[in-house]
Amino acid sequence: MKSLQYFIIEPVDGKRYDNTININGVDLVMSATVEDHKVSQRFAVVKEVPVLYNGDIKPGDIVVVHHNVFKMYYDINGKLKSSWNHVSEDTFICEVDQIYLYKRDGEWKVPYPFCFIKPINKLDSFLEVDSKYENLIGEVTFYPAEDLKSGDIVAFRPDSEYEFKIDDVVLYRMRIKDLCLQI
Repeated sequence: MKSLQYFIIEPVDGKRYDNTININGVDLVMSATVEDHKVSQRFAVVKEVPVLYNGDIKPGDIVVVHHNVFKMYYDINGKLKSSWNHVSEDTFICEVDQIYLYKRDGEWKVPYPFCFIKPINKLDSFLEVDSKYENLIGEVTFYPAEDLKSGDIVAFRPDSEYEFKIDDVVLYRMRIKDLCLQI
């Protein structure tokens, strides 16, 4: 099966949700609702790339996708439905702009126009804030070009960051155009 414009993918480990944690050999459910976007599976295996695609992602790569790709939801009548991405069983399709990161040979790479920024822990401050991270500042982790490199400190626009957990590290996915300053 091939598609002209969609990647054909399947969720890692065949799980549409990543809502359990194993503690001492016991799986505990962290969230029991299908509507919780924070526990929807974001990792997939690429089965086929689009016929019209000429980028670097290849079959077999692990990709990080939009949180709605594998999600289920309740329609207006209360009936459980799959996202539009669902084709059959464990087969899904997604658009190129729903893929934010890919892994090949153990190395993560980010496709244009996205980048991943690691939030910086809050510096000492006399102001009370509700975040443990500095506001609008982070460290470049994955960037698709050579003008910025891993470790560079940048400032970004408000509300441009979207939180992911990659290899047990909190990272913000954002578009390159949302970076404002190299500090």
